Amino acid sequence: MKLTPVGVDIAKNIFQVHWIDPDSGEIVSKRVKRAKFLEHFANREPCLIGMEACGGAHHWARQLAKMGHQVKLMAARFVKAFNIGNKSDPADARAIWLAVQQPGKAVSVKTEGQQAVLALHRMRQQLVKFRTMQVNCLRGLLAEYGEVMGKGRYALDKAMPIVLATVAERLPAVLIDTLREQWNGLSKLDEQIATIERRLRAWMKEDKASKSIAAIPGIGLLTATAAVATMGDPKSFRSGREFAAWLGLVPRQTGSGGKVVLLGISKRGDTYLRTLLIHGARGVLYNSKDPGAWVERIGKRRPPNVVLVALANKMARTIWAILAHDRPYEAGFMSVKPA
Repeated sequence: MKLTPVGVDIAKNIFQVHWIDPDSGEIVSKRVKRAKFLEHFANREPCLIGMEACGGAHHWARQLAKMGHQVKLMAARFVKAFNIGNKSDPADARAIWLAVQQPGKAVSVKTEGQQAVLALHRMRQQLVKFRTMQVNCLRGLLAEYGEVMGKGRYALDKAMPIVLATVAERLPAVLIDTLREQWNGLSKLDEQIATIERRLRAWMKEDKASKSIAAIPGIGLLTATAAVATMGDPKSFRSGREFAAWLGLVPRQTGSGGKVVLLGISKRGDTYLRTLLIHGARGVLYNSKDPGAWVERIGKRRPPNVVLVALANKMARTIWAILAHDRPYEAGFMSVKPA
């Protein structure tokens, strides 16, 4: 049975729905309140519902799938190409309706458990960002009084007692007390970050997929849990190469007249996971005693940064292979193409 395509532009309170009635050919574009959204689709025949993969999209996709509808989440970058003219809710819903009928890579609908893990990562990332801002703020404020400290948290903790004792002789006590409180607050941020990491570690112990890819060199707690939660269903990718390209770990291409030029990496996809993979590759390249023969060979003919990205690409392809084929990591494994 051919499903009727429906474009849905979700928002906080008012959703815009667009479709063409298959019997009468009438173009329908209507506003639906949030409270009535599921009720609107509850009594309808199964539809192909397209939505942008934005805030709340995975929740509504799960609810609509329970009703028997087929939901296709699409990247906003893909949908934007179909929005011709001025931007408005009806125009966005129409663009989504057009996009859902085109062949394109769909975003895998995540489970609530996977979204919970990503929520922990986002909160940890925010705490780390705030801690870095706090350290830089303290360094900058004290530099105004001639007290310059080295970069990094270790240099700050080592110099802070001496610096505070020095400036206390000539600055108001209210400022010294505030600076000391802000410095002590860094320890509280450390505790919050450590607590989230303990919870992620406990989740990884119970998750088979995370434990299996954690055996890959360069893959630690953060990368393993983030990769499993971000990927969703490994079968939604046709190959490891497609997964690596989805993360933006492949070169951009430009060309004309039959001549194609390869540029830097595309940087598309999830920035957070791509950053973790590159940092993991950096650890293998510079901290590992035996990075492997493949890394040594490519390192002889390519610059270090190119080697880093190539290794991150290989790690991403290995992650997909382990999860898609449900097998443990083997250091010397060589894939063999069927004859």
